[in-house]
Amino acid sequence: MSTPARAAEVAAAAQLACLLEASAPKPGNVSPLARFHDATYEDFLASAVAIGPALAAAGEHPLGATIRAAVEATARWVPSNTNLGLVLLLAPLARAALMSSSNDAALRAAVAATLGETTVADAREVYAAIRQARPGALGRSTEQDVAGTPSVTLREAMALAAERDAIAREYVTDFQTTFDAGAPVLRRGLAAGLSWSDAIVETYLTLLAAWPDSHIARKLGPEEAVRVQRRAREVIDAGGGRTPTGRAAIAALDRDLRDERNTKNPGATADLTGAAICVVLLEGGWGRRDGRR
Repeated sequence: MSTPARAAEVAAAAQLACLLEASAPKPGNVSPLARFHDATYEDFLASAVAIGPALAAAGEHPLGATIRAAVEATARWVPSNTNLGLVLLLAPLARAALMSSSNDAALRAAVAATLGETTVADAREVYAAIRQARPGALGRSTEQDVAGTPSVTLREAMALAAERDAIAREYVTDFQTTFDAGAPVLRRGLAAGLSWSDAIVETYLTLLAAWPDSHIARKLGPEEAVRVQRRAREVIDAGGGRTPTGRAAIAALDRDLRDERNTKNPGATADLTGAAICVVLLEGGWGRRDGRR
């Protein structure tokens, strides 16, 4: 059982991860200077604050109950789905952090244990949370559809969606993308002297260039997701945020990804970026530019 001080620290890391992720001007996403038709930057700030109590109690409640409590708390503050994907990633990280010490190996092992212990009851709670959040273009599944009642564990349900959903893939791989791709890129950016904002954008672009965004694929099809992936690779090749040419390419990508209904928003990649930020913070990454204390 975690102490109240540790629980508050873990919740603060998760909330700060949300705030930093939303505040960085990631192409195609909400930021202080860019909004969506149904969500503002302030909505994301409110969402970050709202989930704090649920994540602070992650060590005392089952994973599914934590996720549902965080989604319900968010809904009391904002009218649209601002953070379902990120909550699905942050809740296992918070629970794992309350089971482990603050280092990469211990946290990663605790994440694997947390995901390996999920139950059918966890799946029922998460299904209810997803229905409440109403993510766009969710579609229907022939097995364990979210509109019904699950008969498998949460991890088994996620395995059925892993090929088409990046967040589900993390549940199956013990957060492989978060630990092996996202967090290392963020640490390297901070160690190179980048600001948190610039390092976060670099992490986001690196992840977007590595995998087609599943949120775009769900809304517009796999071909569009691959096209955006290639555009992100071009931005990285141009230097990203570290060169004038790269910064111009970032601005051009941002323009390309914006439309009236936000259909080209790389939301899954943004969620993975937020998870990477949380891992770095949980491991003591605030306060030094090498990502560690």
